[in-house]
Amino acid sequence: MPFIAANNTRQFCRLEGQPGRPLLVLSHSLGADHGMWAPQMADLLLHFQVLRYDTRGHGASDAPKGGYSIEMLGRDVIGLADALGIKQFAFCGLSMGGAIGQELAIHSPERLTRLVLANTSAQFGPRSNWEARMKAVSDGGMAAIVDAVMGRFFSPSTLAQDPYANSVQSVFLGTDPVGYLGCCAAIRDTDHRPALHQIRVPTLVIAGDRDLSTPWEGHGEVLVRDIPGARALHLPSAHISNIECPHSFTGALLEFLGSPV
Repeated sequence: MPFIAANNTRQFCRLEGQPGRPLLVLSHSLGADHGMWAPQMADLLLHFQVLRYDTRGHGASDAPKGGYSIEMLGRDVIGLADALGIKQFAFCGLSMGGAIGQELAIHSPERLTRLVLANTSAQFGPRSNWEARMKAVSDGGMAAIVDAVMGRFFSPSTLAQDPYANSVQSVFLGTDPVGYLGCCAAIRDTDHRPALHQIRVPTLVIAGDRDLSTPWEGHGEVLVRDIPGARALHLPSAHISNIECPHSFTGALLEFLGSPV
């Protein structure tokens, strides 16, 4: 079933692949939806059963009013996994999805086998930046910030030529502002820095060399420094690295996860 009631919210998800294979959960960026992972799916399904979902407030999932928290978004994932009978899984999250991954690794480590944190951070910058973004969306809707966000998501050449980038832009403009604001509040309030040392699950941190939203300095470097044993991978990409560098991203993901057969 594509819709599952979990953690008091109706969530949209897609579970694909051969039953019995290791389970991988993919978690998308703020302002995107599960379709963001389309460039990876053909290769991943050769080795994994893959669960993609629309984060609360995004895509076809419910968008309750009010601010959300990163704890709430983490509980949403556990609720989905419980409803589907999934006890353990590898987790790959990009940007907001990476914050959710950290939350799971800190508070539900027994559920994770491996963790990939792509273009993300333990703390996403000044609170004032998020307040300004939220005011712009409250006043003018998603169109008020789409150009600025797409300029951070993608390099100019990707925006001009890549159909997946165009799809992400369309999804962004169609995102419910109420849900977007709720997730902005969750990201604004996230600060996993004091707890990173508690993460014991094997972790890969992916950083984009042209990422203006979560650059290596102050973001990826902190994750690699403070998560015991974390590995780092740098890609020549802007923020949405799985679309800008799809083959390199997928290859690194499969290598780190062991591409079991």
